[in-house]
Amino acid sequence: MLLTLALLGLVLALAYNFYQNIYTYWTRKGVLHETPLPLFGNMKGVGIKYHMRDINQRIYDKFKGKAPFAGMFMFFRRTAMIIDPDLIKQVLIKDFHYFQDRGGFNSSRDDPLTAHLLTLEGEEWKSMRQKLTPVFSSGKIKKMSGVVVEVGHQLIDAMDQCVREAAVEDGDVEIKDLCARFTTDVIGSCAFGLECYSLKDPNAEFRSMGRKIFEKPRHSMLVNIFIMTNANLAKKLRMKILSDEVTQFFLSAVENTVDYRLKNGVKRNDFIDQLIELRAEDQEAAKKGIGIDLSKGLTLEQMAAQSFVFFFAGFETSSSTMSFCLYELALQQDIQDRLREEIETVLSGGELTYDAIAEMTYLDQVVSETLRKYPIVSALFRIAHDNYKVPHTNHVLEKGTTVLIPVHNIHRDANIYPEPDKFDPSRFEPEEIKARHPFSYLPFGDGPRNCIGLRFGKMQTKIGIVSLLRRFKFSISKRTEVPLVLDIRSNTLNCKNGIHLKVERI
Repeated sequence: MLLTLALLGLVLALAYNFYQNIYTYWTRKGVLHETPLPLFGNMKGVGIKYHMRDINQRIYDKFKGKAPFAGMFMFFRRTAMIIDPDLIKQVLIKDFHYFQDRGGFNSSRDDPLTAHLLTLEGEEWKSMRQKLTPVFSSGKIKKMSGVVVEVGHQLIDAMDQCVREAAVEDGDVEIKDLCARFTTDVIGSCAFGLECYSLKDPNAEFRSMGRKIFEKPRHSMLVNIFIMTNANLAKKLRMKILSDEVTQFFLSAVENTVDYRLKNGVKRNDFIDQLIELRAEDQEAAKKGIGIDLSKGLTLEQMAAQSFVFFFAGFETSSSTMSFCLYELALQQDIQDRLREEIETVLSGGELTYDAIAEMTYLDQVVSETLRKYPIVSALFRIAHDNYKVPHTNHVLEKGTTVLIPVHNIHRDANIYPEPDKFDPSRFEPEEIKARHPFSYLPFGDGPRNCIGLRFGKMQTKIGIVSLLRRFKFSISKRTEVPLVLDIRSNTLNCKNGIHLKVERI
């Protein structure tokens, strides 16, 4: 009995000491912070009652205007929420060398598709970014736009079919799934050189895999956040994020495409072609090194990882943006009519092209406002590579500290965007943009580690919207939610019940 009590006392003492060392960190540093709870830090209720953006909102509102950053804990991980836009600029651009890495989970050994551009760090990220940047140049995007326009024609046909089928339900169509099928076919063609047929068949293989990534994750949101905030520990524990089925599917898709192109001399000037140019001649020799050594070339697994992130980051973000945009246009017919008028004026009955899209200034404002009100990724993360003296303060962000930039909450700040819940494309007229701090709008991040595919993403989103607006009118149906109910379990901004709109042929 005495031994048991002694052991219990020791465990309690160690637990208290652990708590003191971890959760009193910001108090010891004299940084404004929200009081953490044991084990959860400031994350209590995440994925159950709250989304991460809700927790960020609470902390953002509490400390905005009081300090350039505030302390918080993502479970055990000390985190600095950057609130001041000038400090955001320092972190993302001026002092980027301190904050180059995102601290995301990647494990080339156990979860090979996670070793992609979004999660790579240090020299591996720098080398890969340098090699992949040319494929996302304006010239390359323009060449790919023809493929996207062709898929846009298939989108019109698919929507026409949906309208016919929905006639018995007052024309109600679930928009999000259709948009996801469009972007799946676009990226399947541009990234893998494959016809995915998602618009013709909602259960096509690529679309099914896309759904599994987002709708049927390997773990709960709580476990995913643990992996995200404890990436090194998760890697040591040999944890995985992706299901084995998803991993095998994308590895096989890339391997088969690469083999076919090499054997048949096929060239398409797309993403896979760029990776083939980086491919290691001797795959076994390339695998023997540690990490990514571009002097030897990319292994098949590394090629698959880059293709996967193009698919993963491209189809869901663009389809969600399209869906939210059509939803707002359905609520505000005057904006929809003005946008359709611009489309018809620029095209004059002709074919949609990359250059024509560039002329549509109001379309750009509408998409920009959609990304303002509905940023798909709620926050940006960086890791302090070394001790960093915060300008104009006595505080130091110590090496290893996570830095969080609350994009969603900045975009919904009434002091920056009056009436933030109102959808107003005029916010992105040139004079309005100049009047705001440039780092109060961050749907794609900023600086050297911004979204490499932002041009492609905006291009396919705009082509999808234009293709639909030329043929269909969108309005509210009996099933349209006002406001939308957002899913607290989704890592990205997503609707719990889809987006239902009334769709009519023009």
